[in-house]
Amino acid sequence: MKLETYLSEVESAASLAAKLKVSPGFISQIVTGRRPVPTERCSDIERATGGLVTCEELRPDLADHWAYLRGTAAKDASSADQAAA
Repeated sequence: MKLETYLSEVESAASLAAKLKVSPGFISQIVTGRRPVPTERCSDIERATGGLVTCEELRPDLADHWAYLRGTAAKDASSADQAAA
């Protein structure tokens, strides 16, 4: 889901900004495209939106980055499960 859609259908920009401890202006700049979402904020936004707005949606230019991180996380969890068994 696009961040703009999330903000119009689920939660206000002010509410999301409060969760992220940023200004509503920061959220507005991201939504309008005046500022790209900082890479380090993508996972914060994904978490704050309950996964409705994904890192891939926020920064599609970093698709390989997100695929690597998600693949690594899945492998790490699988390895931890195998070690615990």
